[in-house]
Amino acid sequence: MDLKRKLARLGGVGPGGKPVAKPSPAPEAVEPSSPVVEPVPEPGKPADSRVESLRRQLGSWSERQEASAARRGSAPKSRSGPLPAEPRTTPHGVVHVAEQLLASDHHHGSEPLAGALDVEAPLVASLALHPELAEVDFERMLFLDTETTGLAGGTGTVPFLVGLAWFEGRALRVRQLFLRKLGEEAPLLRMLAERMAESSCLVTFNGKSYDWPLLRTRFVLNRVPAPAELPHLDLLHCARRVFKYRGSGTRLVHLEEQVLGHQRVGDVDGSLIPELYFRFLRDGNGSALVPVMEHNVQDLLLLAALLGVLGRRFRASGAEGKDPRDLLGFAGVALRAKDFERAHAFARAAAAGGGGEVGVEALTLASRLSRRAGDVSAAVEQLQRALGSARGARAASVHLSLSKLYEHQLKELPKALHHARLSSDAEGAEAHRRRMARLEGKLARLSRESTLDFFGQPLPRRPRA
Repeated sequence: MDLKRKLARLGGVGPGGKPVAKPSPAPEAVEPSSPVVEPVPEPGKPADSRVESLRRQLGSWSERQEASAARRGSAPKSRSGPLPAEPRTTPHGVVHVAEQLLASDHHHGSEPLAGALDVEAPLVASLALHPELAEVDFERMLFLDTETTGLAGGTGTVPFLVGLAWFEGRALRVRQLFLRKLGEEAPLLRMLAERMAESSCLVTFNGKSYDWPLLRTRFVLNRVPAPAELPHLDLLHCARRVFKYRGSGTRLVHLEEQVLGHQRVGDVDGSLIPELYFRFLRDGNGSALVPVMEHNVQDLLLLAALLGVLGRRFRASGAEGKDPRDLLGFAGVALRAKDFERAHAFARAAAAGGGGEVGVEALTLASRLSRRAGDVSAAVEQLQRALGSARGARAASVHLSLSKLYEHQLKELPKALHHARLSSDAEGAEAHRRRMARLEGKLARLSRESTLDFFGQPLPRRPRA
């Protein structure tokens, strides 16, 4: 029995707050003229301790329930209103569409949307580590984002809102295809396929793993011919590589606030979106979906703005952007793309502006690239600077790199041995023992060969066997 029922029983009150009806006595025991009176506690009589205890427990339980509900959040209630999408007749059936055209100077946060048109395909291919994108015409790209009935995926998950955006000149057209009723997907999917046929590539955020596989499944289940696969730029992968040193994750809202300087006001929590759609299916209240459609538009605008800022900063090779964490992220991307000159520029810029772990990482990378370019002196100087901030195993790794440079490149064996002694934590015990033995042996041979004879002349070197 729950707390409310126990309290009601002991206090003579029903679960709904109504008095509990008392059983009527036998007819012969009741005088016709005598009214039935509810028992009233005597003044000054202490309340039943069990009742008081249950009341306290019930109050505590209610507070916990309210706090839990506040943490989870709930779908916002709204007044009844029309669906924020208009029916549009197509050769395949009716599709509910919401559409708008944003001017060429429209900004999302600090970034102009049209900046996405200025990206260079070869650089985007390097940024995405996706060579197929090098030949893409980004003036015909298609931004895509979906809102669905759940996040688990699979055949039971339905994309009820498909958001699309593309450039017309330098203006951005945003079109949202809305599923008014489950089971009416075919016209929506055919309209999506027509738009994809006019596009050069897809641009999404986690679309390779979620949005596109889900849509492809819906084409199959609805027996609608799926459009040809387009080159796919998934900005989630780019963001993970570039912004990984920020430590705040790569959720869209974090990138929006930290990179673009845009903070959403009154944005609906993504976890509540399925509930809002199912509410619409039950009561037909279209106004409940207004925040959902606005959320979808914001995600599309973010895609365009994020592509623009990533493309511009990557092209600038460290000349733009002051956050050393991002510069180091770009350096790592350029290195993986084998764009060594660009990687070197980013690493030097990150080293100039950063300290701590980021600074050590940037200087170590810059040293590797300096050595690759043949500038051993610069490589040593960068590692020496890194020692100023490196600690523990990281410092041992820097000492190991210096030992290798001094031994193999600069032939300065005493310095190589000095740094080798401090690098034991950076390599296995056996490897470290062999390194020390080799350096000590080289120094011993060098010392013997440099011994002077009586006349102050060095002895001739013995030929090697």
